[in-house]
Amino acid sequence: MRRHTTPAALLAAAVVLLTGCTSDSDSREETDPGAAEPGTLRILASSELSDMTPVLERVEKDTGVRVRPTWIGTLDAVDMLATGRTDGRYDAVWLSSNDYLRLRPEAADKVVSETPVMTSPVALGVRTATVRRLGWKPEEVTWSAIERAVRDGELTYGMTDPTRSNSGFSTLISVASALSGAQSALTDADVTEATPRLKGFFKGQKLTSGSSGWLAGAYDRRGDVDAILNYESVLEQIRGLTVIRPKDGVVTADYPLTSLASTDADTREDVRRVTEALRSDAVQRLITDRTLRRPVVASVTPAAGLGTSRRRELPFPGSRSVADGLLDAYENQLRRPSRTVYVLDTSGSMEGDRITRLKQALTGLTSDFRDREEVTLMPFGTAVKSVRTHVVGPADPERGLAAIRRDTAALRAEGETAIYSSLEKAYGHLGGEEDTFTSIVLMTDGENTAGVKAGDFDSFYRALSRERQDIPVFPILFGDSDRSELEHIAQLTGGRLFDARKGSLDGAFEEIRGYQ
Repeated sequence: MRRHTTPAALLAAAVVLLTGCTSDSDSREETDPGAAEPGTLRILASSELSDMTPVLERVEKDTGVRVRPTWIGTLDAVDMLATGRTDGRYDAVWLSSNDYLRLRPEAADKVVSETPVMTSPVALGVRTATVRRLGWKPEEVTWSAIERAVRDGELTYGMTDPTRSNSGFSTLISVASALSGAQSALTDADVTEATPRLKGFFKGQKLTSGSSGWLAGAYDRRGDVDAILNYESVLEQIRGLTVIRPKDGVVTADYPLTSLASTDADTREDVRRVTEALRSDAVQRLITDRTLRRPVVASVTPAAGLGTSRRRELPFPGSRSVADGLLDAYENQLRRPSRTVYVLDTSGSMEGDRITRLKQALTGLTSDFRDREEVTLMPFGTAVKSVRTHVVGPADPERGLAAIRRDTAALRAEGETAIYSSLEKAYGHLGGEEDTFTSIVLMTDGENTAGVKAGDFDSFYRALSRERQDIPVFPILFGDSDRSELEHIAQLTGGRLFDARKGSLDGAFEEIRGYQ
């Protein structure tokens, strides 16, 4: 299966994925929510809601009901519902939106009630200096004006991956709806109509991410990206941005607390009590002041700084085929292609089960590579053993994928562990500025034992051109690797650490896809 399949198929390869919209968790482990307990609700919640912890503490005081959340990406939670993995394990779900859930009957059948708790529309956060340069009046800006600025080379931006993040998916729907001129829910014809303009729009995307938290950090680090597309509540917390809610419409998250059909009457009553407490005037004020989301109770006014002007609400696609087609178009036609070097530890310590797991993970990952993607395998031991680059060509994608699988099958474990020398070679291979999402993935099961040392690599990295310094390294903790060593690499290069020791190596590779 590849990215020309449905979102369900896209996500099936990542059934252990438990990160999402704004989480910066470094584990893909599917955690055990624990056994049912009286007075405790096990809630599968969108990762961005981790900022609601103080609010939930207040609700527990008001109701006596404790909320035990498990953080997850919205689209991944829907996949868990649809495949029955929530039955008996969770009492409720609390996602940024149930719109995608309703497009999957097998997931929709698992829920029995939903009540919105707060709202936050998709918006564009632009550096204030850029707003002045463009001569924009924030309240008058439309998606067409944004697209025109991108087309003219006047605006660049970052956004989260729509296949991982509901904020990214909602942004994609907003842009497609506005640029197609759709007067109602998007149709296949609307997507086709909008595709030429969408291609131009996504040429301005310089940053992608599976996490809004990482995206904000990368935006700040780069300094050459003008804007971020995300929820208003996220953007309002980033300094130096003017938040624009496009005049011609947005998609809004409404965060419904939702009971599951598999629960009993007492549990559903606890969900009702928690929902009622969340919608009380006092807690609604706490929510909007703490999280900058908007209250759903008319008697409570939004936090200071949140715009009060109304915007047209753009409808969610009415059919799953339209949602599928839009995601497929984004992955394989609209977005910049990916260019990644996989720096793979094949030292002697990888012999046996570890090298087998690496081969299985990489072979499985080929189902997830996109059209136009460039993949370089750089296995190393005492030194880099080989450099093999393959392109997933749209005309014959299987040719490139088969070559990656052949090179993966040929991996052999031997030698010491030259982490830093191998990273230097990866940067040398990538070269300078490219019209791609460029990154390095480092997988190692041990500490550096050969080649240059950490301090040498730091000096090498700081001497790189600015364009090469913008290439992040995403290290994967595996086996006996040194967490502090890999954390330093991630921090130095602007990447992020992923942990395959708690979950699976397959899952770590898959999660990184949101950042490529």
